[in-house]
Amino acid sequence: MINCTSILCRPLQFRISKSDVFADTLSLLVHSADGGFYRLLPRVVVRTLCEEDVTCCLIEAGKRHLPITFKGSGSSLSGQAISDSIILLINEGWEDVHILDNGRQVRLQPGVIGGRVNRLLAPLGRKLGPDPASINAATVGGIIINNASGMNCGIHENAYQTIVSARIIFADGTLLDTGDEASRKKFTATRPYFIRQLIQLRDQIRRDTSFVNLIRHKYAIKNTTGFSINAFVDFDDLFSILLHLLIGSEGSLAFVSEVVMETVVLQPCRASSMVYFPDLVTACRAVVSLKKGPVHGAELLDRRSLAAVENQPGIPAYIRQFDSNTTAVLLETLAPDRHALACQIKELTHILDDFSTVMPVVFTDDPAQSEQLWNIRQGVFPAAGGMRAPGTTCLIEDVAYHPDNFPVAARELQQIIARHGYDDGIIFGHALEGNLHFIVNQDFSNTGQVARYESLMQDVISMTLKHGGSLKAEHGTGRNMAPFVRLEWGDKGYALMRQIKTLFDPDNLLNPGVIINDDPACHLKNFKPLPLVDPLIDRCIECGFCEANCVSHHFTISARQRIVAVREMARLRASGENPERLAELIQEFSFAGEQSCAGDGLCGISCPLGIDTGAYIKKIRTEQVGTLARYTGGLVAAHLDIVTRAAAISLQLCQAVQVMLGSKAMSRVTSLARSVSGNRLPRWTPAMAGPAAAKIVTAPEHEDKPAVVYFPSCISRAMGPACDDPVSESIFVVTVRVLHRAGYRVIVPDNMANLCCGTPWESKGMGDIADQKSMELQEALLQASDNGRYPVLCDTSPCLYRMRQMMVKELALYEPVEFVYMFLQDKLVFTPKKQTIAVHATCSTTKLGLKQMLKKVALLCAHRVVLPEEVNCCGFAGDKGFFLPALNKHGLRRAIPVIEDAKPVAGYSNSRTCEIGCADAIGIPYMSIMYLVDETTKPLVE
Repeated sequence: MINCTSILCRPLQFRISKSDVFADTLSLLVHSADGGFYRLLPRVVVRTLCEEDVTCCLIEAGKRHLPITFKGSGSSLSGQAISDSIILLINEGWEDVHILDNGRQVRLQPGVIGGRVNRLLAPLGRKLGPDPASINAATVGGIIINNASGMNCGIHENAYQTIVSARIIFADGTLLDTGDEASRKKFTATRPYFIRQLIQLRDQIRRDTSFVNLIRHKYAIKNTTGFSINAFVDFDDLFSILLHLLIGSEGSLAFVSEVVMETVVLQPCRASSMVYFPDLVTACRAVVSLKKGPVHGAELLDRRSLAAVENQPGIPAYIRQFDSNTTAVLLETLAPDRHALACQIKELTHILDDFSTVMPVVFTDDPAQSEQLWNIRQGVFPAAGGMRAPGTTCLIEDVAYHPDNFPVAARELQQIIARHGYDDGIIFGHALEGNLHFIVNQDFSNTGQVARYESLMQDVISMTLKHGGSLKAEHGTGRNMAPFVRLEWGDKGYALMRQIKTLFDPDNLLNPGVIINDDPACHLKNFKPLPLVDPLIDRCIECGFCEANCVSHHFTISARQRIVAVREMARLRASGENPERLAELIQEFSFAGEQSCAGDGLCGISCPLGIDTGAYIKKIRTEQVGTLARYTGGLVAAHLDIVTRAAAISLQLCQAVQVMLGSKAMSRVTSLARSVSGNRLPRWTPAMAGPAAAKIVTAPEHEDKPAVVYFPSCISRAMGPACDDPVSESIFVVTVRVLHRAGYRVIVPDNMANLCCGTPWESKGMGDIADQKSMELQEALLQASDNGRYPVLCDTSPCLYRMRQMMVKELALYEPVEFVYMFLQDKLVFTPKKQTIAVHATCSTTKLGLKQMLKKVALLCAHRVVLPEEVNCCGFAGDKGFFLPALNKHGLRRAIPVIEDAKPVAGYSNSRTCEIGCADAIGIPYMSIMYLVDETTKPLVE
């Protein structure tokens, strides 16, 4: 085996930082798979940040004849983003977005997530054409290079149709910008052979009328089998042909470092309807008829698709009563105004009158209801994967058919799946485009099961080609369908594709094995193992949707990669093979997998199955808690009042020293002490909190006033404002004042100094102690609130989140944003500040669904509010920011330029430790939002 580490890493490190070249066991493992069902172990992984990095890697790899695969988010499904050689990461650092011509075009780097582009374009009434279900996880580079389409874009708004130009780096390092005339001229002069060959191929194809007709016919529907040879038919200009050949080429022809895309109109009015038909064929026939009307999306879900999601929250109960043949079609129609929308709904309803339905057809234009319907559709694949038998693999294939053949082909596909014994097989997909996906949960543990899968695929392929369909509609050829490209295109088409590959990549170094593969059994090799680990994570199909919300992604490893790692460690333990490799993984996982996990649970929000990898990591921490740590944790729990006062006194001493020495000298002294301790001491920063007030003081109360129980968290009881903060009072002093101002009498629980929600112990893996503290607090709050008669306000969002998870429903629990929004708006007069302010939504704020409410409350108090949308977690993670500040910096890296541009005077949140982290990383003071409410309100009646 070639030692990539020695012959590639060292030359690369002259150009690329050592920290961006990975050859350790854990890094290679976690990049060995994508969203599909194959795995190849790379020999080296390189994080690239610019064109020069990629060019350097291509040249060095070319000298040594080492293949390279480009990888974005790794959400692809057909084995496109894996390699047993070199992987170049194209994500972090490749995220520039430049909106052009008032949103009509957009210039993009390949690492930006598609959903982020759409969020930036939305205020301009525009969006990207491609709309894959993975758009909130997939990178633009992956969307383009796989020619991803999706639910509504069909073949008329996909990447092939909407790309304008690109910057392209060829295998030998040559750079071409198809949108720049000088670059095109230079390329023509320096690559004359390439230009001549391209002309020859174009003219050769166009002379063959029957072949041209075949190409037009096959691309009249979705087709990503092989290269986009329709470029030779659709375009005359050589550079347009070259550009469009790259669409769907899966990184096997060249690297696209930047694109300019046309955007499409984001229609303001939308209506959706889930229509239920008695059987699959009737549903397909209805869709064929609907295609003539004003329908923009028609998503088919067979009965098993519905069954996969029917028990999830928000799914109508009546779905569970349908018989085994019922088939749903989710329709969407878009319009520029409500009148046009009403007319379109009427027209579609009239078309559906000709077809039998199980329930009356009802359209909704309510955004929340429509979103709920589309969430059903988007959750089918992961939900089906989550229902698979333990140890099996979830496979998803996609085929497409012309409208005339669509109903009969769909029926035959259903029959083939049943004939091969896949009783849990599911059929769904973009029916408007004749594009069907089917899911089977496959066991690859023995040759008999592999043979069953091979037989299934042979029947599907034969049937699809019989009907003139596409073997791959939108998921790309990859390794999965590479052996069958010749079958779909014939010898002539396949020979042409081999010529294209040779022209662009003569040494076959760019992602070899995808699209063009001489191994007829390559689709039956290198299956991804999915051993059982723990019910918390066993349902994961490694789709990568979680990574959008994982704060440690690109810092160490992501939620998905943690699961990949623990599965491999479980496999190695069970098999007994390669104990050295297992030992390396255990050692490397300790920091990257366990210590650097924030445990915030945000990964569960974007996971369609709600898998909270952080909960699994906390379970690991529980198993690792030693006797001494548990004993200490118990002592702290039993004497929390003493601990919080001791913490406050320590903070008071630190603040006194800070005043005496100055912040710069204090930083130097504490940094030295931390270094000497081996980083065991917490990190001190000028944003460090000072002490809280000694005790809570409430004024005498009148019984006729409305009551609220106020529980200040233990953090609030210990930590007050920082030395340089623009406020000096503790949060509970301010909160009580605001509540009194609003006319409330304030009740505090008895024995409050020893009460805690349990979060600190939960995060340390001491779940039993955490639960004990939660129950103590629950009893105190029930007593203080008269068994739930009065609302309870907690000033710290993470604490409130745990309280809601653990406590009885009789308690009405609120965090500051909710309480102000729901109870104080009509009791106070708000006078907004004229200055710009920033707000930070904590993880718990996001999980509670209060992110936008936070902004609304802030807008009551200030004319301009900045909420960095790309920030999901600050990475402070309780006290982790004191010991691993780099995670905090990483978590807020996207907030810093937004805040610098807006220049707010201060920031506000609702968790003291998160506020410390934000202030330290961003450079402006952050405080509880209750300070802002206090500053900008007065009583309704003076």
